[in-house]
Amino acid sequence: MLGLFLVYPAYYTIRLSFYQSDYLFNFTHWVGIDNFKNLLTNDPDFLDLSHFPPSGALVNNLRWIIFYISLSLFFGLGLAVLAVRVRYERIVKSVTFVPMAISATAVGIIWLFVYSPDINQGVLNAILHAFGHNPIAWLGRDDTVNYALIFAYIWASTGFVMVVLSAAIKGIPTEILEAARADGASEWAIFWRIMVPMLSLPISIVTIWLFINVVKVFDIIYVMTGGGPGTTSRVIAFTMYYETFPNLRPGYGAAVAVIMLILVLPVMVVNVRRFRSERVVT
Repeated sequence: MLGLFLVYPAYYTIRLSFYQSDYLFNFTHWVGIDNFKNLLTNDPDFLDLSHFPPSGALVNNLRWIIFYISLSLFFGLGLAVLAVRVRYERIVKSVTFVPMAISATAVGIIWLFVYSPDINQGVLNAILHAFGHNPIAWLGRDDTVNYALIFAYIWASTGFVMVVLSAAIKGIPTEILEAARADGASEWAIFWRIMVPMLSLPISIVTIWLFINVVKVFDIIYVMTGGGPGTTSRVIAFTMYYETFPNLRPGYGAAVAVIMLILVLPVMVVNVRRFRSERVVT
């Protein structure tokens, strides 16, 4: 099963990335590393270093990595710490986890209404209008579209982070926390010096999950912007789809897929090694 659905497709994709293929995904013309060279040097939609700050799908993914992962962890960990302290913990967790149970397509449609420039539909612009400001085309401006998409995906992912870290917090022995309080440690000191270090393994696992989500994010961008305006909100996975199917360049799209694989593999290897070392210590 692994050979059929994992190993062989990976081998086929890597091999295809060195060819100029036709729409049937045949190995028609060997081009070597030209697909990769064009992606990294001649394709401004994928990587454009001719100006500062640089742009392109690869840079957009870097922006996603920085903001999506950090803010998802921040909100998820904060809600996890608060959830274990409130009386109606199950209700709070259920409400926060609901966006995670919704498909990314549905999340995209929901946030299309939130970001709508029509003040009768868009929640954000209705609020701005109530305070006397003009509506903003959140998804139609180059300087706001990526951050609007990132925030929508954070909303959909924070519930998962909260549930995982909340369970990990409950696994911390209460004797340790009570001993720290008895020694006069503040709640802030307990959080940073005891809880966070003991949550390092769950946080790293959640971080890897968020990282993989970032590298392969596609559906919410396809639904909300289609990579636009222009090519401003394209990411690696969207470029792979666009080059493979609408542009009918499977070899070029396979090269993008190989770059995705190269980005993910080192992080996965480090995470597996750390997980094994933590189990040994335990």
